[in-house]
Amino acid sequence: MPVDNPNISQDLPVIRQLDDAAINRIAAGEVVERPASAVKELVENAIDAGSRRIEIAYADGGKTIIRITDDGCGITEEQLPLALSRHATSKIDGTDLLDIHTFGFRGEALPSLGAVGRLSITSRVGKAPAAQISVEGGAMSAVKPAALSGGTIVELRDLFYATPARLKFMRSDRAEAQAITDVVKRLAMAEPFVGFTLRDVTGGGEGRVTFRVEAENGDLFDALHGRLARILGKEFAENALKIDAEREGLRLIGYAALPTYSRGSSVAQYLFVNGRPVKDKLLVGALRGAYFDYLSRDRHPAAALFIDCDPHLVDVNVHPAKSEVRFRDPGLARGLIVSSLRHALAEAGHRASTTVAGATLDSFRPEPMGALGATPYVPQGQARVYQMDRPSLGARTAAYHAQAPLPQEPGFADLTEAYSARVESVETEVSQEVPAEGLPLGAARAQVHENYIVAQTETGMVIVDQHAAHERLVYEKLKRQMAENGVAAQALLIPEIVELSEGDCARIMTVAEALSKLGLTIEAFGGGAVAVRETPALLGEVNAKAMVLDILDELDDQGESMLVQAKLEAILSRVACHGSIRSGRRMRGEEMNALLREMEATPHSGQCNHGRPTYVELKLADIERLFGRT
Repeated sequence: MPVDNPNISQDLPVIRQLDDAAINRIAAGEVVERPASAVKELVENAIDAGSRRIEIAYADGGKTIIRITDDGCGITEEQLPLALSRHATSKIDGTDLLDIHTFGFRGEALPSLGAVGRLSITSRVGKAPAAQISVEGGAMSAVKPAALSGGTIVELRDLFYATPARLKFMRSDRAEAQAITDVVKRLAMAEPFVGFTLRDVTGGGEGRVTFRVEAENGDLFDALHGRLARILGKEFAENALKIDAEREGLRLIGYAALPTYSRGSSVAQYLFVNGRPVKDKLLVGALRGAYFDYLSRDRHPAAALFIDCDPHLVDVNVHPAKSEVRFRDPGLARGLIVSSLRHALAEAGHRASTTVAGATLDSFRPEPMGALGATPYVPQGQARVYQMDRPSLGARTAAYHAQAPLPQEPGFADLTEAYSARVESVETEVSQEVPAEGLPLGAARAQVHENYIVAQTETGMVIVDQHAAHERLVYEKLKRQMAENGVAAQALLIPEIVELSEGDCARIMTVAEALSKLGLTIEAFGGGAVAVRETPALLGEVNAKAMVLDILDELDDQGESMLVQAKLEAILSRVACHGSIRSGRRMRGEEMNALLREMEATPHSGQCNHGRPTYVELKLADIERLFGRT
């Protein structure tokens, strides 16, 4: 007797053709994730239309209204219905999906937004009359006359009213507004010659401007530098290095901050491909690799980098939101970023960020003025300002000699051995013979607390952490020796066999050659197994299986692995730490000056192995301001 299979339904499913409204709502789920996604799509359309001024207004985090006003080319009256049709676009003709020179090209944004909200478009082309069209929940109205001086106004109300389930996944108004601001800032970086205004109109009326940047002038780098200064802040602009490099059809431009200007997270990393803001794992990993040797793992670099190339060398059609890209030659793009940034950092030499000096000055507090000594014209809690003529160099020198104690007379020098705050003066002949002119880090004048070198420069003074500075110098020397002589490998008496899946085996064998240069030799052993035959000698006894698995985890997470290199350089860093000048050691004048000259000649000496600054520079004007002499 036949028995029915319980796993097979007796009623066969019926294949149905979805209607346009359902298709558009599904597409909206891919393209429009939140109000910030709608702003991104609409502002990109405005940029593609050739706009030079774009205003974005939103209310309640973009949930109730989003309005984009631009001065672009506009849309003709007869093409307004077509603009709201699915897969209708003026940006490509469909013959070559790689030849893309605009932000948009799919023709999905407007019909998707019209399917989940109340959308209206008012536009005017040249001297032709303005027209308006509306779509609500996928239902399109007829085109009607409107009043508009030029350009286009796109207004989206009640986003996701047609799909109320999506509203439950929205975050607070403040969080959504912050996401909108972040999107507009990224697009403003990509288009420095376009002016942007962001306005919060919650509660009605004109609202308040939350972000505004005017169109920049000058060449590309001047415009980009000015735009980044307004968005990322003046401090970033002051501490950023100009990047301009090209390799095999790929050009990299932008600005990257000094290692001493680092952040606690990756929020200050902005990457663009052909002007399109992206969040790509390959590019983020390349940026991290470029700063790998200059920052500790809990610090992140700040940068705004733009890769420009032939559209055929990169595929931007791999993600519905176009936030990820795929290069034809990923290694070329990564190598360009790493080599360009490292070259720029090397050229920066011993330079450290100005924020170090700013933080030092901020740590000083003016002398509090309370009831004692306060005068009616001095505000409570503020230091008194003194005005006095600055003496000439000759007068200052004569005053110093007149006030100096005689060498044969006993004085405070007899007590210095009992105090840790002893000031070690540089020998007289060295102090007189080493001028500060022409020396970036100046001439050594004293040693304080047996750890800090005080040097005089042409425009101020420098305080150097002798241990941190020498540690960096020794570390750079050890790295150069390792690069010249290679990494010594230690052959295992019995190769360690590590069982992996076939996919993991293939993945780790793609980096086997790079690992071999670091002293880790891996060979395929058949099936999914690999044989570890050599390990880096510097690491001593190594758990080969754990290392291989950790490398695979990094490859899965970041697309690359720097685990072995990190371990090797951690060893070199420890060797450099133990082999450098220790805190508490008294240094002679010639030793201090030799250390300063070597710092000037060694790249990256402005920060120690952990990314902390090795010196602080204070300008004479800043010092005088501390004493109220300005």
